[in-house]
This record gives sequence, structure tokens and C-alpha cells, in this order.
Amino acid sequence: MKKPVSKAKPAAAAARRAAPAASQGRAQAPGIDPALIESLAAIVSRLDLTEIEVEHHGLKIRVARQLQAAQQYTMAAAAPVAAPSVIAPPPSPMNPAPVAAEHAGTVKSPMVGTVYRRPSPDAKAFVEVGSQVKAGEKILLIEAMKTFNEIVAPRSGTVTALHVEDGQPVEYGEPLLVIE
Repeated sequence: MKKPVSKAKPAAAAARRAAPAASQGRAQAPGIDPALIESLAAIVSRLDLTEIEVEHHGLKIRVARQLQAAQQYTMAAAAPVAAPSVIAPPPSPMNPAPVAAEHAGTVKSPMVGTVYRRPSPDAKAFVEVGSQVKAGEKILLIEAMKTFNEIVAPRSGTVTALHVEDGQPVEYGEPLLVIE
């Protein structure tokens, strides 16, 4: 008796041809060249782009990459925004060199927010350079999420340096002032 001829052979051959793409974890649509996608990805990386889109004869390919969050400390954002460039001002009596940040008496910001040196715009500043402070005395305010947080002196002493201006944004751990 003669075996019937199976028509499954062409389908099996097509499955074997598609298997390498599936085994690499990506589905391959007919007419898409993986080398083209890899070259577009290389262009995105080389030119430091976030995405590139190409359309040719009805075939549209978009290659995009995600930027890591190392560039921002935002607590919540409605949409991705490019971080503005910040240029540090030159050292001045109010803004001494960063070496002072490692001083033992440095008071650092406990949070991200906006620092205020006075309780209201028309009031006298809590402290100035040369002011005597006692442990637990209010020295600054930091506004974070519409809440004013009192920053108190961790020790008694004399304020020898101020590293912030009134209304300046501050990051966590940023030096605020020095008490000796």
C-alpha cells in the first residue's frame, strides 16, 4: 500500500524558517529586516536621540529608547520634560566653595524643596552669618509639597557660613549652612 503524500512539508519548512526569529524573543513580520532595525538603533545611540521613525513603501518602523532617571529628582511629573541646564554661580561669601560642604558643622537639607531664610517676605531672616543659635532653634524653612517644614539647629554655636539664598530650590543632602 502506498503512503499518502502529506502537504504539511511546506508548512513545516516555513515554521523552521520563522523559528530563529521566535527563539530570539522577537516576532518578525514579513518584509522587516532585523539588520535595518539594528542599524536604526545604532543611529539612535550614536546621535543620542530618543527615537527615530522611518516609513518606506507603507512599512513604518519606529525605534525608541528610554532615558534613565538619573537626570531628575522630581517627585511626580505629568509628562517627560527635558532637564534644564544649571550653571553654578562662582563662590561668594554667601556661596563658598564646595569644600565647606564637608565641614563637621554643616547643616544639610533633609528633603527636596524650596528654602526660605525668613518666615515671611517682609520679616527679618532667622539667621545671618555671625548669628548665635541654640540647639533646637528654628534656622530655616523648607517648603515641600505646599507644606512648610521647620529646620532647627542640631547644635548650639555660631553661624559661620550660609550656602543658600531665600527662595532657592534645594536637593536632599545639599549644604544649607555651617554652625561652629
